[in-house]
Amino acid sequence: MLGNRTSEQWIAQYSTSHQHPINRACHTLGIPTILISVAIFLASIFLHRLWLYAALLFLFGWTLQFIGHALERKPPEFFHDWRFLFVGVRWWWAKIRGQA
Repeated sequence: MLGNRTSEQWIAQYSTSHQHPINRACHTLGIPTILISVAIFLASIFLHRLWLYAALLFLFGWTLQFIGHALERKPPEFFHDWRFLFVGVRWWWAKIRGQA
């Protein structure tokens, strides 16, 4: 699945289209918001009223990311390669740890 690239190479390429400070901030907030929305959606299997909160958080997280890319004036990497949908979380984790 990694296509002969290391995790660091994927993150480095992802970082090239995330240079604008506002785009980086939008992704820093948007990516965990999306992850939390997925967890809440799974919880909504048992607590049925949570699905609305999950949907709103999911939309908010993606909206932040697309606003960031509009300011960056670069399309999201996953438009070119779907595997970048999974790199965003790795990039976020590396950024939190000061490695991206």
